[in-house]
Amino acid sequence: MAKLPRFSLSYNNKNRKWELKREGSGEVVRRFKTKAAAIKGGVLERAVKKLGSVRIRKRDGKIQEERTYPRSMDPRGRG
Repeated sequence: MAKLPRFSLSYNNKNRKWELKREGSGEVVRRFKTKAAAIKGGVLERAVKKLGSVRIRKRDGKIQEERTYPRSMDPRGRG
């Protein structure tokens, strides 16, 4: 199985925005005003171009959840 691109959604205190970054390079893919705006209605899925794993973090930096796009590529869902 091919390795999926990894992303992280975290809060940036400096600019007061939520940032979706590509892990490894630190490249900011997209910025959001609120966390809710980032995770509603397929916005994250479109931002990672429907292929990747996104770690959604709390404001304190701890991982809240992880989402895989497409869902069928989630290794935890395979038996």
